[in-house]
Amino acid sequence: METLPLDGVLVADFSRVLAGPYATMLLADLGATVIKVERPGTGDDTRSWGPPWTDNGSAYFESVNRSKRSVALDLSDPDDREAARELVRRSDVLVENFKVGSLARYGLDFDSAHELNPGLIYTSISGFGSAEGAELPGYDFVVQALGGLMSITGEPERPPVKVGVAVVDVLTGKDAALGIMAALRHRERTGLGQHVEVNLMSSLLGSLANQMSSLLTTGIAPQRMGNRHPSIAPYETLRCEDAFLAVAVGNDAQFRKLCEGLGLVSMPDEPEFATNAQRVAHREEMVRRLENVLGARPAADWQRRLQGLGIACGQVNDLSGAVHYAESLGLRPMVDPGGGAAMQVRMPIDFSGHGSAEVAPPPLLGQHDKEVLAWLQDPERPLPPISSRKDSQ
Repeated sequence: METLPLDGVLVADFSRVLAGPYATMLLADLGATVIKVERPGTGDDTRSWGPPWTDNGSAYFESVNRSKRSVALDLSDPDDREAARELVRRSDVLVENFKVGSLARYGLDFDSAHELNPGLIYTSISGFGSAEGAELPGYDFVVQALGGLMSITGEPERPPVKVGVAVVDVLTGKDAALGIMAALRHRERTGLGQHVEVNLMSSLLGSLANQMSSLLTTGIAPQRMGNRHPSIAPYETLRCEDAFLAVAVGNDAQFRKLCEGLGLVSMPDEPEFATNAQRVAHREEMVRRLENVLGARPAADWQRRLQGLGIACGQVNDLSGAVHYAESLGLRPMVDPGGGAAMQVRMPIDFSGHGSAEVAPPPLLGQHDKEVLAWLQDPERPLPPISSRKDSQ
């Protein structure tokens, strides 16, 4: 039987909503055993975040909670609290996104957990860190505003807008998983765990790449440019007969190929368009001339023609179109978790030395109470294989 990179790693997941559960789902996809601790009765907040709904809950919850065991524990109850502490004793990794400091009342803060288990990788996810921002609630939407992402997203003449998915939560979840991997490697060398801290604000700032570098270089904050690139042209969406085509031309040779494909063979030799810097300066006229030709045919036709010439381009798909396109490229974007759950997006990492993880459906609230609690009460008892929803019904 093939093993996965994190086989044998036990994760205590005390997180909820998106960033933390996304991080622990990545760990589960990599082979870790993840036990999700939830509030009795209500569970993770996102179980009630709908529509859309699934047969067993909300699509939101199911998007980031596959391949986990769910145990419902009331941390204010002494017996349940002791079960939680026993889980901490046995775990390699703990992930939590409680309000900073609030787990101390249950003896589950970092210092208490480290005393129980010196090798534990204790991972805290917050909105704005554990210093002056500790009391601020962390919502992706608000962080996109405070962190500057909205200021560079949208059309210049329109109000700022958020990205169409909670991208800061996703980025923070990936940062958390990366930090956990590094801490596990450190523990291999030293035997010691540590406190890994990530926050939404820092993850967003760390992801701004060339836009932040532009500010730091010039002292001038970049502004909204819609789909246009501040330094490259054409690098934007261009209108075709029926839809928009994203065109990314990175150098003068590529621009010449683009123009040849559009029948504008003399355009690259005109002074206004001969270099990238000139095209950026004369962007409006360039776009007008390109769209005059592109508007005569559907975007799909232009995509086939221009891709055949080596031009990076693609029509603007909806999510369904995106999935179909990925499938046409052999990327296997979907995975079936079984157990009556809807199809899900596959983990986007492949390993040459490992097979793909067999995913299990997102759990019902408290679905694994009996087996997890029995395992916690008896150190010699093995934890049974993760069960599907059908097994629990």
